[in-house]
Amino acid sequence: MPRSRRCNFRFTPASIRPTSRGVSSSAQIFSSRTVHRAWLATQARLPAGFRTGTAKFGFTPAEVTKPAEMTLTLIALDRPTPDFAAVFTRNAFPGAPVLIGRRRLALPALGAILVNNKIANVCTPGGEEAAEQVCAETARLLRFPPEQVLPCSTGVIGWRLPVDEMRAALPRAVATLNDGSLLPAAEGIMTTDLYPKVRCVTVGGGRVVGFAKGAGMIEPNLATMLVFLLTDLAVPRDALRAALARAADASFNCISVDSDTSTSDTIVALASDRVPCPDLAAFESALVCVCRDLAEDVVRNGEGVHHVMRVQVSGAPDAALARALAKAVVNAPLFKCAIAGNDPNVGRLVQAIGKYVGTQAPGLDVSQLRARIGGIEIFAHGAFQLSPVKEEALSAHLKKAELYASAPPKNGVFSPPVDYPTHERCVEIEIDLGLGAAAATVLGADFTHEYVSENADYRS
Repeated sequence: MPRSRRCNFRFTPASIRPTSRGVSSSAQIFSSRTVHRAWLATQARLPAGFRTGTAKFGFTPAEVTKPAEMTLTLIALDRPTPDFAAVFTRNAFPGAPVLIGRRRLALPALGAILVNNKIANVCTPGGEEAAEQVCAETARLLRFPPEQVLPCSTGVIGWRLPVDEMRAALPRAVATLNDGSLLPAAEGIMTTDLYPKVRCVTVGGGRVVGFAKGAGMIEPNLATMLVFLLTDLAVPRDALRAALARAADASFNCISVDSDTSTSDTIVALASDRVPCPDLAAFESALVCVCRDLAEDVVRNGEGVHHVMRVQVSGAPDAALARALAKAVVNAPLFKCAIAGNDPNVGRLVQAIGKYVGTQAPGLDVSQLRARIGGIEIFAHGAFQLSPVKEEALSAHLKKAELYASAPPKNGVFSPPVDYPTHERCVEIEIDLGLGAAAATVLGADFTHEYVSENADYRS
């Protein structure tokens, strides 16, 4: 079994920068689904004070006549905690759970989170009332006040929750609550995800454990997808909220799969306060580590993703420009397509850089810009630095970073040949502007036939 990897990033309060991991021997190789699941199990032990449970049921959405299946996932504390934090999407059409969640932040305590997949509960008639009804039933079963239950929904936008069916399934979710592994919960929140995503870090006498779902509609602003971070450390509310905001900005705000911001993006952190936390800086470092590893997992498990790109921009006049330029590269459609085809078409990289600078940072001096792919310099001093030897090496770098090769479609539908991450390598892209000391790193993905196929058939 692969050994548990260390956090990909070092953390210091003044500067958050990646270590030079590249495709070193520390990157894990998963030889099969069984090996990957066994490794996930080592990450998934719940911190003290938490229980999780799930229940599945069938239903027919009100908007269509096709039968569907929903999973309810329940995260419950042994006792409500005053120490909780959350950040939410900036999409102007947030889902009902996001609207409710923002109000919950002002309340004195939180005791449980109820998550449903399949339906996102966004802009539907009576959406907030429906979510509150399900929360109230959850609270009754757990013997908490209704306002101490936080709803989260993910799935199809525009469909209404099957409230009666959800309420009927809740006793089964409560009956399965256990304090062992959260792996069933990580599986329960999945939609188009190929596999669950779980990460943990031990800090002091406690632990920080996180799990996430997300595969498409990922270009976060403040938060992304659904992410749940649990710790048994006693972290005061104000400190937890400040740490979560910084951790989200350093991780989930530095990824993109397809440049779309979801209506339901939510990150929640809960502290059960079972273990003293004498070092808040160490806790925050662990939190950043878990968030960054989960963020990379989400990109690696993106819809139809064959390659993960790590774009490092350095020498920038400020961090905001560095991040924006890196995101412009990972979101450039032609460059994403070239990466998908293992085609080292470096012209598409340079045009993406030039497009961003020309439209968003006109006047920026690019005369000192240098660019590398896989450590190989391909552009410097305003000119390409190419050769047949470099072309061969660039192609080899892309092929080494490929998670899997495309399988021929069956009946016009692409189906991934694997449901686990085969490795943790990335296409490494470095851009040095030569203008300052600021830097940023962004993770992105290629653009494949599978992505188009999956999103063309998402509801049908």
